[in-house]
Amino acid sequence: MGGRLTRAIRNFNLENRAHVEIGKQKPTSAPRHPGNQALMKQQKLSDLPEARDVHNKNEELLSLLRDVYVDSKDIPAKRLKTVETSKQLQEHRLLKSTMSYDLFNITKVPKGKLSIPEALVILNNHKLQPQVWTVDKIAEDYSLDLKDVKGLLEFFKPFEIKVLPPKHDNKERLIAS
Repeated sequence: MGGRLTRAIRNFNLENRAHVEIGKQKPTSAPRHPGNQALMKQQKLSDLPEARDVHNKNEELLSLLRDVYVDSKDIPAKRLKTVETSKQLQEHRLLKSTMSYDLFNITKVPKGKLSIPEALVILNNHKLQPQVWTVDKIAEDYSLDLKDVKGLLEFFKPFEIKVLPPKHDNKERLIAS
């Protein structure tokens, strides 16, 4: 019941009060702290030369400003076209591994990049034959940077699957009949 009463009092004459607030010409500014009034009067009455110079025109500076000439130039259109065409005409290489790429829909790989199956093949080859598949040979065959190949071989390792044979115990095994 108390909520209804306070809501009724709060909403009493609400529209009229809203029109009065909207009709005010300018909202009043917040009152200044009494301690700042003395500082504000001192700043208004101060005869500092820097304060006077800020509001005065300096003809010498204006003449120097008039002498400044800025010439802007657009970037040549030829440059923009070459950047766009170089992105489109990126050099590609053929896939090196003999895996079937039908599932991946891979047809072209840019130079300096690897497809996921190629990366797996490289990691596996290097793991099985590190003397044959050296960093230099991988970089040359797949058109990669040496630092990228070193990072790939250092930080990525293929899975090792070890199949442990079951222990043969003399226990009888249950067979479903």
